[in-house]
Amino acid sequence: MNPTRVNLIPRRADVSPITYTLLIPSLLSLTHQAHAWEKPEAQRYDFSYQLYQESDERIRIESYYLRGDVDLDAETSFRFQYLRDAISGSSPSGAMPGGLQPFLADLEDVRYGIMGALSRQFGDHRVELELSRSSEEDYLSYGVALSDKWELNQKNTTLNYGMNFLNDDVTVYGLTDQDKKSYDLFAGVTQLIDKNTYVSLNFTLGFNNGYLNDPYKSIQRTDLLSVDDGMGGFIDIPVINMYAENRPDERMREVLQFQATHFFENLNGALDGVLRFSNDDFGVFSETLQVEWRQAVGEKFEVTPFVRYYHQSAADFFMNTLDGAVTGTPADYPDGSGPNYTADYRMSSFDALSLGLRTRYQITEAMAASFSYEHYEMSGSGGDAAPAEAYIKADIWTVGVNLSF
Repeated sequence: MNPTRVNLIPRRADVSPITYTLLIPSLLSLTHQAHAWEKPEAQRYDFSYQLYQESDERIRIESYYLRGDVDLDAETSFRFQYLRDAISGSSPSGAMPGGLQPFLADLEDVRYGIMGALSRQFGDHRVELELSRSSEEDYLSYGVALSDKWELNQKNTTLNYGMNFLNDDVTVYGLTDQDKKSYDLFAGVTQLIDKNTYVSLNFTLGFNNGYLNDPYKSIQRTDLLSVDDGMGGFIDIPVINMYAENRPDERMREVLQFQATHFFENLNGALDGVLRFSNDDFGVFSETLQVEWRQAVGEKFEVTPFVRYYHQSAADFFMNTLDGAVTGTPADYPDGSGPNYTADYRMSSFDALSLGLRTRYQITEAMAASFSYEHYEMSGSGGDAAPAEAYIKADIWTVGVNLSF
């Protein structure tokens, strides 16, 4: 597993803030040393249902996932994923709360995604090619990834490296379809310290260019409307107008992630920790800390409580309104050229905290069931925060069935 690798079935930026901030991939587990039932199989399938629900009737997402992993022969395997998301609810429009312009905007969409990956062993190398496609009513994305896992030092050291590419087509009202491209290079090393401990270090360098705006986000400005007073003069009446946001059309990102895992034989459990730093030339710097404990209970049950903290600084061009900003007349269809501005609360300075619990029960040798719950909260931080009403609280429930043959 490469923890810093980009998921090649992307989600449109305006629907799920939690995917924008955290959702670190699950950590590798060493608890298999205590469970004979976690042996490799020729075929593995997972079906899961997830409900993401924000408070105050904000965004609701119902997701269905089907994943499979099939060993074609001793050196070759194929894995796939199919998903369907039904998205509904409302999200902050960019207007200030309590004003004449609506603070929340309704949205509804369905997303379909499919991914397939073929991997093959070449000596000490495991090479994988991955292709993906994701579609929504106004968003179409194609992805390709190529990676290699190189085992060294009698398999005690593993190098991971590769690349991702996404080609997105965005439908924007009033414009022809807009292009967005994403490139990622990643590299990492995992080192087995002893039979119960490993550490890993991963780095990702990413670049985006093209249409990086969210077509559903806007920003307000107080303009003056001059009206003839009927006596040869004019009266200036303040009017709140909404303008499309204007982010730069290029973005460079760097992500550094450190992970450590230790299995405690006397407790039959494993402690996982992830420390992650991310920086981009939008001016957003973030830190993430995640800790989880995997506890085996008997031979068939596993429970994993976890906590995750996230903080980010605001983008250089974040502002709640354009009042006082030197922008001239904002363009109806911004092209990324300066000046840049956004009121999107996900580009503000904020903290986020997640608390959750995952469980797994091995029903039979070939079937397991899983359940997880996570509570997620955001809050503004410092002077570059959005209005408090913009930040979300969300509950995420996931249930799944795992089959192996």
